[in-house]
Amino acid sequence: MPGRLADRAPEVTPQRILADLVPPPHFRDARFGTYIPDPREPSQGAAVAALEAFAARLAAPPPSRRRWGRASPPEYRAGVYLDGGFGVGKTHLLAALWYAAPEPKAYGTFVEYTNLVGALGFASAVDALQAYRLVCIDEFELDDPGDTVLMSTLLGKLVDAGVRLAATSNTLPERLGEERFAAEDFLREIQGLSAHFDVVRIEGEDYRHRGLPEAPEPWDEDALRASADQWPGATYDAWPDLQRHLSTIHPSRYGALLDDVSAVHLSGVRTLTDQVQALRTVVLVDRLYDRDIPVRSSGVPLDRMFSEEMLGGGYRKKYRRAISRVTALARPQD
Repeated sequence: MPGRLADRAPEVTPQRILADLVPPPHFRDARFGTYIPDPREPSQGAAVAALEAFAARLAAPPPSRRRWGRASPPEYRAGVYLDGGFGVGKTHLLAALWYAAPEPKAYGTFVEYTNLVGALGFASAVDALQAYRLVCIDEFELDDPGDTVLMSTLLGKLVDAGVRLAATSNTLPERLGEERFAAEDFLREIQGLSAHFDVVRIEGEDYRHRGLPEAPEPWDEDALRASADQWPGATYDAWPDLQRHLSTIHPSRYGALLDDVSAVHLSGVRTLTDQVQALRTVVLVDRLYDRDIPVRSSGVPLDRMFSEEMLGGGYRKKYRRAISRVTALARPQD
């Protein structure tokens, strides 16, 4: 009999949060050489070159302040911001930069860093992170003003301590016109830190759908149950039960919720119309994608997991990214 995610209640310690500040399993092989630029988008190749140069500067010894009585050339900026739509490889390149950089270094999502501050306290989090040469922040959240100010202050402390930064971000909810880039939003929201970041723009379409089909047809319920029964380490949850359970645990624990899970089976998926439920589901999908956990489902197709209203609203980039990712996880594996 398969287990249920709805029966799990993991606890996450500050020590685990620190230990988990590495690229997720999905990006364990991410390197500059494994990034495949779209030949129609020259910005992608240029982004690789820019990040390789950034990594080389990280590995180089710090320049002397003066030489033969003259000031040394100005240092490069402390941070790099990868700007582009979902599916253009921002996270792949951020992870590749992490792998190319010298130790010590940290890699995590915006949410993981805010969780670290919550677990350790602000001063202790600064003490822990300023020991790193590079701190990578994936999906810098721009839709919560309080958390944005918190992280902006934290990054300011790290820059002052000589830490180098690399980040990607989403788009502010009220920005409904320009879908593809968030650089202006990011630089405005981090306020005094903006001068410390170079922007590397990456254009292109979602690579997960280049020539690939849309969401596969939902499974027959009997076949779904049989798959869960036969798949060692799989889970099987009724959609309403899982949604209720996600409301009882903090999203910072969704990754631990998936420890040792080999596949997720979702019975009776229905389109979400509640924004809070939908945002929790986005976090769960991100953690599933991080871990390359296959998803099988019955009910509505997974590309109809969010309502049309949500797909046209302020958080639409999050929902579309989640659909892109869960659809990739649902496709049959070769």
